[in-house]
Amino acid sequence: MLRGMTMWVLVAMLLGIGFGLACHATVTDKPTMQGLTGGLGLLATIFLRAIRMIIAPLVFSTLLTGVGRIRETATVGRIALQALAWFVAASVTAILVALAAVELLTPGAGMHMTAATVAGAASAPPLTLATFVGHLVPVSIVQAMAENEILQIVVFALVAGVAIAHMGAAGEPLLALAEAVSKLMLKMTGYVMYLAPVAVFAAVAVALAEQGTDIIVHYAAYVGGFYVALAGIWLAMLAAGTAILGRGPLKALLLAIRQPALIAFTTASSEAVYPSLLARLEAFGVPNRIAALVLPLGYSFNLVGSMCYCTWAAIFVAQAYDVPIAGWALAQMLFMLFVLSKGIAGVPRAGILIVSAVLPYFHIPEAGIVLILGVDHFLDMGRTGTNAVANGLAAASVAKWETKAQ
Repeated sequence: MLRGMTMWVLVAMLLGIGFGLACHATVTDKPTMQGLTGGLGLLATIFLRAIRMIIAPLVFSTLLTGVGRIRETATVGRIALQALAWFVAASVTAILVALAAVELLTPGAGMHMTAATVAGAASAPPLTLATFVGHLVPVSIVQAMAENEILQIVVFALVAGVAIAHMGAAGEPLLALAEAVSKLMLKMTGYVMYLAPVAVFAAVAVALAEQGTDIIVHYAAYVGGFYVALAGIWLAMLAAGTAILGRGPLKALLLAIRQPALIAFTTASSEAVYPSLLARLEAFGVPNRIAALVLPLGYSFNLVGSMCYCTWAAIFVAQAYDVPIAGWALAQMLFMLFVLSKGIAGVPRAGILIVSAVLPYFHIPEAGIVLILGVDHFLDMGRTGTNAVANGLAAASVAKWETKAQ
């Protein structure tokens, strides 16, 4: 469904470009232009509200399931700890590389987008360590879910997941329920994505009607700059792989997993390559007991391409709407992206959902999500392919460490 939807999104983007440029060239009356863009903006608003409807239960169920299942690695705790140490280091590296790239290239600077949702941002209380910590713990999880307080939902899900992990067999029904909710939200996400072409058409048409061809340059900078950031992450992964495995084994590993990585890139689907990636790793020499443990964990905790994307996209939208993010606010944003990216494998357009969950905390208009949705597939290809290679490299590295430990 998503591959077919991608075609419709691309068609909608092209139609939006044509319609927007035609309006920019022919509609000179300001009230008429405002009425036209206002009507189109309503279509994008419906899509955004549908996305927000899904975010809270999706974050809660996926994170609760991911943390609750960690207890299954108790018998091979050393392997799990090694894998998680790799995942944390890779995640932090991905975020920092993406942050450096977006701050240096500034792809959204000069767009000067405006939206009604940014009104009142200047009068909002400043983000401080005290307000951040005080806001972490929810007074009521029901209230947090109703208000889409993502940080509070994350805290509750983490505590509940740890508790379930220590309940043993008694926690299985709760985990089964969380997994069922996660699958339900995934199915609903698929339904909501049917609205994506309409929303993309509306958002692209509005942007081009108001700004003309200038915005196309920014789209090119957005997509091209992201692949520059991915290149930096690849260099870091290759350096780490050379240090751990050696140049020869690393080359052999990349050759072994090149087909799953290519499939992940072309289909933009992590789930599609899991069986073949597992088989290729075992053929390379990674023991099944290690590959079968590290890969599932990696699908939840080692999505470095997705983390690079979330950081890149969030800062890009902030730049496009001239919302400064620095200091403590930047640290808080990166921490939220780090936590929310866990357990999102297999969720359609999960990066879009994560970014849309983070933006309201920093008074960044959520309309920016629809602005970047039109070219999201081109970025999804790169981040999915990178995720596949990163997980294969993690499994091979843990296998090498285990060999030395024995």
